[in-house]
Amino acid sequence: MDGAEELITVAAVARRVGLAPATLRTWDRRYGLGPSAHKAGSHRRYCALDVARLMFMRRLIASGVSPSDAAARAKGHSDEISLDADTCNFKDSDELVATLLNAAKSFDSEFIEQELRRELVKNGTVITWTHVIAPVFVALGRIWEETGKGIDFEHTFTEIVQRLLQESISANKEEVNTRPVLLAAVGNELHSIAVYALAAALAERGIKSHMLGAFTPQEALQGAVERTVPPAIFLWASLKQNGDSSFFRSLPAVRPAPRIVLGGPGWDRDSCDGVVLAEDLSQACLEIERAVGL
Repeated sequence: MDGAEELITVAAVARRVGLAPATLRTWDRRYGLGPSAHKAGSHRRYCALDVARLMFMRRLIASGVSPSDAAARAKGHSDEISLDADTCNFKDSDELVATLLNAAKSFDSEFIEQELRRELVKNGTVITWTHVIAPVFVALGRIWEETGKGIDFEHTFTEIVQRLLQESISANKEEVNTRPVLLAAVGNELHSIAVYALAAALAERGIKSHMLGAFTPQEALQGAVERTVPPAIFLWASLKQNGDSSFFRSLPAVRPAPRIVLGGPGWDRDSCDGVVLAEDLSQACLEIERAVGL
């Protein structure tokens, strides 16, 4: 590595690669894809080749390659990338988000479906969700917070996204697990689109899942766990009143014990000991992949 080469912080790399800092640390610990020039006691900083390998691994995973295989191939990836070019890619995503937001405001469903379908085919669910779909939802939510209007825009966009994600789930027929992963939005959780995104991302990896959907009560969750003995359980809560720890603490004891993964801002981190609190869609996929043996 050139001594004058620009080195990048963990936070900056996370933004550029589209992963949570916690996921970067996990990849470093589990697969050895961390800062190549890191010294004990010093701040962790990545060079351009480190970033290239991370982005290469992310793209492989999005295309359906298992994390362990993607990591092995990424370690042999020696082509450096231009940091300026990568920044331009993110600018393109920002422009697409703005365009889709305007399309939602004008109820241009055909355009929204066309662009999202193209992005999903090109980049896969995780990247499209992280850089395009989720930012549009954030922008739509901000409109409602500031004006009290725009619910119709959000419903239009949600319907299209959910339909495309369901198509992705149905299109992937190869399954590596015999017992499905359970996915649920718990309590009075109305918003379950993130659960559909996870189901689609898992389907791309050949992981079969069973969705319990929105408003999943404890009794239904407990019954499903007893009947299916899933390798992993994902529980979504976007609101604090729905992030009740009793949902996972009262689960029936089954063998083998499932990996419990939580998602969404509704969970209290301090009360989530003994389970995994996923920072983003990518980490949720990685944790579930481990549970099914990928």
